[in-house]
Amino acid sequence: MIGKLKGTVDEVGEDHVVVDVHGVGYVAHCSARTLSKMSVGEAAALFIETYVREDQLRLFGFLSALEREWFRLLQSVQGVGSKVALNVLSVMTPGELANAIALQDRAAISRAPGVGPKVALRITTELKSRAPSFAGEMDSAIGFKQELGEGVASAPVSDAVSALTNLGYSRDQAANAIAAALKNGGEGADSAKLIRLGLKELAR
Repeated sequence: MIGKLKGTVDEVGEDHVVVDVHGVGYVAHCSARTLSKMSVGEAAALFIETYVREDQLRLFGFLSALEREWFRLLQSVQGVGSKVALNVLSVMTPGELANAIALQDRAAISRAPGVGPKVALRITTELKSRAPSFAGEMDSAIGFKQELGEGVASAPVSDAVSALTNLGYSRDQAANAIAAALKNGGEGADSAKLIRLGLKELAR
């Protein structure tokens, strides 16, 4: 089982990269986002997911172990195979995908080729409680966004997020700003204070 490849990029294709490791060329299928960061002749280190079938052996390459974990997790959802999982990771970073699931933002996930409304719904629903955990502040931010997505956040918090989105910020930007504002302003802060602190965060 191959878990990681470290070598030199020999070729960058439409959906794969060839990594030369001591004279042996390994073909690894990657997301468009990963491929965009590969250049022929440059050093490369990829985390690998190995699929062995009766008639073939396929390698999938990722820039981080976290991205590989999301690739595995996405395929646990009905209707999501390796191709669709790579498509999702082509248009979203692991952090953006975690945010979309926490906020139940099906539209963001539907931007990936091959992901229709039903599949996006299954991804956001089935992975809501199974998404990889993030350390430190990201952990609390994801938990906060899950509260927003589930409609159980407090009224001041929901109002503050709505106010920032009405000002033209994306729901994700607003949620990040209010999460930071809540940390600085305290649990008892009213919506006006949260909006003020949130705007300060966005102005940084």
